[in-house]
Amino acid sequence: MERPQLRQPGPCPVIETRRLFLRPHRMEDAQAIAQSLGDFQVSRMLARVPAPYDRQDAVDWLSQATSGLTPDWMLAITEGSDAHIGAVCLELRHGLWHIGYWLNRYYWGKGLMGEAASSAIARFFQRMPDVVIHSGAFADNAASLRVQEKLGFATRRCNDLYSRSRNARVVHIESELTQELFRPLP
Repeated sequence: MERPQLRQPGPCPVIETRRLFLRPHRMEDAQAIAQSLGDFQVSRMLARVPAPYDRQDAVDWLSQATSGLTPDWMLAITEGSDAHIGAVCLELRHGLWHIGYWLNRYYWGKGLMGEAASSAIARFFQRMPDVVIHSGAFADNAASLRVQEKLGFATRRCNDLYSRSRNARVVHIESELTQELFRPLP
């Protein structure tokens, strides 16, 4: 019996916002990614990122992210001179679309993640209007939870999720977003 084909959003786009430029990742981003995720204040908020995190970890991730073998959108968040400052990724996992994101700590508190996530979600819903986007954040990540709330994500449940960087189970709040609930940020 043939498996049903899942609709896909097409190639990873390039998106320009008021202050940012989102583009597909490149191997040249490895050092900037390693620097950002090597900061435990950033990596501790991510479930699948090890600590310590080094350049080889970034190269390994980029090899997969730039392979073109998945329908995922792995967008580099850049500013100004194409400096890599973070990522927003829409990934198909276990048949469900998930959004994840992170930002270099020195760019926190400026509204950049909301701007990046909002623009990526808006473009994704243009191509995939009938999907549900899943996300979540550790309960101690108030900034990420605020971004999700502003965008219209609805909390679905709370559970414990293993964090590689913390090497522990951490309280995690799961959420989801439909196009009807989405509130694009200006």
